[in-house]
Amino acid sequence: MLLAPRRTKYRKQFRGVFRRIAIKGNNLNYGKFGLKTLESYWITDRHLEAVRVVLARETRKIGRYWIRIFPHKPFTKKPPEVTMGVGKGDVSHYVSSVVAGTVMFELDGVTTEEAKRIFKKVTSKLPVPTKVIARDHE
Repeated sequence: MLLAPRRTKYRKQFRGVFRRIAIKGNNLNYGKFGLKTLESYWITDRHLEAVRVVLARETRKIGRYWIRIFPHKPFTKKPPEVTMGVGKGDVSHYVSSVVAGTVMFELDGVTTEEAKRIFKKVTSKLPVPTKVIARDHE
């Protein structure tokens, strides 16, 4: 089952514009390693499901993962060959509006090499360039 909000106040939203850099959600909160975006992008529910499968397989016995983003924004699409002026299309899927610098995923309980290997697989599922970050040793 793909991620979608249980209820929304309004069925459809405007597309909106991106801020330049992340003000919130740009630091590690849970794990020792994180995956940070370098550009702003819309991450769809299908991208997140593919990433969730990779993280679940790779961290089954050795670690723990956190997904820090959720697709709240409905994305509408009109059917093909529909003329202009018939209104906004139906909700096709949901997206998460991710700003540059946002930490999307976190890992803990793995070594640095394993984290880099896992995040390399995760990055191949995403449409946005990313960077692996690590918490300073305390």
